[in-house]
Amino acid sequence: MSSLEKKRVDKTVANEESDEIDWGGSGANQGEIKKKKTQILSKNVHIGLPDPHTGAVKCSLIVGDYLYFHYGCDGQDDRGWGCGYRTIQTMASWLCHNWSPIQDKHRPPPSLPEIQQALVSMGDKPDSFSCSKEWIGTFEASLVLDFFYDVPCKVVHVRGGGAELEQVAVEELHQHFQKHGSPVMMGGDRDNSSKGILGVCTGDKGSYLLVLDPHYFGGGLENMELQRWAWVTWKKVSSLDHSSFYNLCMPQTGKNKHKLND
Repeated sequence: MSSLEKKRVDKTVANEESDEIDWGGSGANQGEIKKKKTQILSKNVHIGLPDPHTGAVKCSLIVGDYLYFHYGCDGQDDRGWGCGYRTIQTMASWLCHNWSPIQDKHRPPPSLPEIQQALVSMGDKPDSFSCSKEWIGTFEASLVLDFFYDVPCKVVHVRGGGAELEQVAVEELHQHFQKHGSPVMMGGDRDNSSKGILGVCTGDKGSYLLVLDPHYFGGGLENMELQRWAWVTWKKVSSLDHSSFYNLCMPQTGKNKHKLND
C-alpha cells in the first residue's frame, strides 16, 4: 500500500471512529447538535483492547457508543482542574447516543461553563464558582447528569483501597454494567484524579478496571495510539492507592431503555 493510500485509509477510519460537537451559539442553547469542523472527538476508544485475563471468570463492559472527552478537547485549557468535567462529558455523550428518553431532544454534552452554571443554578455552588478553576467530583457529577438529562445516579462510597475496593467496588461495577451498561465516574481523596470506568474483569488473580483517563492534552489521536499510551487501559484494582477512599457515580439507566445501534 502506498503512503497516499495509507493516509486515505487512516482518514476514513478516523472519520468512522469520531464525532463532532457544536460547543456554543444559539443552536447549542436550543439543544441542537451542529457539526463543527474544528473539533473531532474519538469514539469507543476501548474497542480492540484485549481482556486482561487469558481465562477471565467474569467480565462486564459498557454497552453502546460514547465519545472520549479530555483536557483541552474543546479549546479550553483545563489542565490541572478539569478532569471531573471531562468525565461527566464522556458520560453525557453516552446518554446522547444510547438513552432513548432523550433521543429526540438532542441535548449535547454540556460545556464546562454550562456545568458550572448548572451547579450554581441548583444552589450547590456559590456565584463565584462560575468561570472558576475549581474541581468537581462524583457528587457533582450526579447532580449535573440529573439536571441536564433527568438521569438519577447511584453514588457508592468505598472507605479504602485494597481489599475493600476489590470486594465492594468490583461487585458493584459488575452489577452496574450488567444492568445499566453506562460509563461510571470514579474519584477519591488521596487519589483525586477523576477516572472514567468502562468495564471490570475478574479472574483467579484478582480484578481489573477498564479505565478511561481524561488527562490527555493534545491533538486528536487514533484509538490505537490512545491505547498504546494507556489513556484507555486495564488497570489492576490492587494497583490503586490503598490509603485513598473512592467514590463511584453510576447513572441508573436500565438496559431496557437503551437505544443501541443495529
